[in-house]
Amino acid sequence: MIVRLHVEPNAYFDSVALMAVAAAANRRAGVDLAALVMGTSANLELLRDSGIWDARLEQVGPNDLVIAVRAEDEETALAAIQFALEELWRATPVRQVADTTIVPRTLRGALRLAPQAQVVAVSVPGPYAPIEAEEALRAGRHVFLFSDNVPIDEEVRLKRLASELGLLLMGPDCGTASIAGLGLGFMNAVRRGPIGIVAAAGTGLQQVASLIDWFGSGISHGIGTGGRDLDERVGGLTMAAGLAALASDPSTEVIVLISKPPAPAVGQRILDQAAHCGKPVVACFVGGTAEERTDVQVTRDLTEAARLAVHLATGQPVDTLDVPGMAEARTRLATERLHLAPEQRFLRGLYSGGTLCDEAMTILMPKIGAIHSNVPLRPEWRLADPHWSTGHTFVDLGSDEFTVGRPHPMIDQTIRIERLLREADDPTVAGIVLDVVLGYGAAADPAAELAPVIAEARARAQATGRALPVIVALIGTRSDPQGFDRQRERLEAVGAIVVPSNAAAAELAAQLAR
Repeated sequence: MIVRLHVEPNAYFDSVALMAVAAAANRRAGVDLAALVMGTSANLELLRDSGIWDARLEQVGPNDLVIAVRAEDEETALAAIQFALEELWRATPVRQVADTTIVPRTLRGALRLAPQAQVVAVSVPGPYAPIEAEEALRAGRHVFLFSDNVPIDEEVRLKRLASELGLLLMGPDCGTASIAGLGLGFMNAVRRGPIGIVAAAGTGLQQVASLIDWFGSGISHGIGTGGRDLDERVGGLTMAAGLAALASDPSTEVIVLISKPPAPAVGQRILDQAAHCGKPVVACFVGGTAEERTDVQVTRDLTEAARLAVHLATGQPVDTLDVPGMAEARTRLATERLHLAPEQRFLRGLYSGGTLCDEAMTILMPKIGAIHSNVPLRPEWRLADPHWSTGHTFVDLGSDEFTVGRPHPMIDQTIRIERLLREADDPTVAGIVLDVVLGYGAAADPAAELAPVIAEARARAQATGRALPVIVALIGTRSDPQGFDRQRERLEAVGAIVVPSNAAAAELAAQLAR
């Protein structure tokens, strides 16, 4: 293998565009690894850690694009670099005004082109993000801050400024939002309706919004806060602002709050505010607990939160809001279970979403005991090497140790495919659980990548006299661009058991452990 680098000075692309093109470049024949990053210190460190380094990178800055390709020969590597450049420039957004092509170079210029804009999406390298976010706030716009690597003291400063100005600062590292039907970042196509969501967990917001759609209702707004918002240092500033905004929004009748376990004092303050907001509130702190209050109901998982919110908004009885496809899934699982060999005892979860991985482990742990992970529920269950499983193991494949120089598994399934085949060869594995997240910004056709591998994994197991159940939590709606039914049918055709609820997938998987 050889490594070739290309540096494009002063050529900025946001991370979503970079990940999408990297995913396509990684699928080219002869390419072992294609990494497309901006030259921030954090990204350069990741390249160094992955063994891709060149003295030229010492001179690279945050506004410079770096394309690194490891391939079987020079011709393949150079062709992949050229492909990536062409795809990136082809995808560069421009706006045509009369006969003139206009590419705004500054936020001020962009706001002159679209003065009616009320939300500014910021996706620049972390060190520069606070400057752009502050300018947008001072221009009177809400901010969707997609950028990561923003220092927490800057996050606190910006959120306090937003609060003073009566605006929302969604983020940093905010991957998902839906404002009045407009999706930002990664978001599903969900019908409009009376339920508002504030979430410090992107895939958590997508799961609840998608299930609300499946249960026949819809969302008014989905406000992302960034994953650190309920940290004690930040104090839940955006969740409090989002809760207040939804409380005064006439189109919102029920509010859902989603987060991993918050700092205790912050969680108490948010729930106290919720109890006095004047509307019914459902709170789900995945993996944590909270005391219910008047008009605030607490659920243990995201599916229950969606079900309860729809009940409160529409009056439909909770016990009639069934997860679609569960009866068929149970039947298929029972058949597969009959063919497990005696030594097949352990579950493996290969997740692209950290919140969904946490939720699955939280549901399964009381039923099956210790679950090893790179994001463990208890410190003593941390994997010695996240690349190798032991006993029951659930991993978040979207975390840094798996995505160094590689696209996130929500966009490219390469990381998960490698791990899936390895787990299939383990004779102690009783079942594998996957999350597949659909929607805008996600992979264009994840089933096309996963289905052949699931078929191969099951065939390998069958060749040694074992069944290998594969359960897929398919997060999305029938209106998503990938087509929920098309994705489900393709996965089911190779034997996967598919349900639209992560909690339901975990409950099914629990029946396989012994």
